[in-house]
Amino acid sequence: MSRYVDIHTHHPTLRHIEPQAVGVHPWRAAEQRFDYLSLERAVAIGEIGLDYACGVERDVQERVLREQLAVAEQRRLPVVLHCVRAFEPMMKILSEYELRTVIFHGFIGSVQQAERAVAKGYYLSFGVGAFRSPKTIEALRSMSLDRLFAETDESDVSIEQVYERVAQMRGVGLAELKEKLEENYKKIFEIK
Repeated sequence: MSRYVDIHTHHPTLRHIEPQAVGVHPWRAAEQRFDYLSLERAVAIGEIGLDYACGVERDVQERVLREQLAVAEQRRLPVVLHCVRAFEPMMKILSEYELRTVIFHGFIGSVQQAERAVAKGYYLSFGVGAFRSPKTIEALRSMSLDRLFAETDESDVSIEQVYERVAQMRGVGLAELKEKLEENYKKIFEIK
C-alpha cells in the first residue's frame, strides 16, 4: 500500500524522522548564511531560490542561490526550489549547473512553463495555491504524473486533502496517484 508523500511542508511530523533539507530561503538571503554543518544529515538542498516579489535585492538572491546550487551539484543532492515571479531567470541560472534533481515547490505557472521545466527533467510540486490559479490548474492537468509531487507547505490543509484535489483535477484514482508520487519520491531519494 502506497503512502502519502508531502514533498514540502513546514509542519513537524509526529515521528520527527522525516528527511531534512538545508538551505537559505530567498527571503533570508541578505541576512542568513548557509549551514554547512547541517549538510551531513541533509538529503536535499532547499528551500532555496528566487522571489522577485520580496524586498531582498535580486543580485543578493541570485548570488546566494548560485552558492547553494554549487553545493548541490558538488554533493549530488536534490534541490527544492522557491520560485516567485522569477521563472525565466531561474531557468537560466539552473542551466549553468549539472544538478541531480530539481523540484519546483509550490509551482504556480503556465502550461508552457511547466512543459519547459519538465522537458529539463525537473519535477513540479503543487499545493493549495495551485488550486486558485486557472493557468496552474491547466499545467497540473497536462503534465505527466512521473514529474509530479503534492505538498502542504504552510497551509492548514492535510496532504490527504491535497491528493484528493489533485486526483480529482487529473481524473485519476487516489490509489494510482499515491503510488506514482511515492515512486517519484523513491526515485529521487534512491530508496529501494
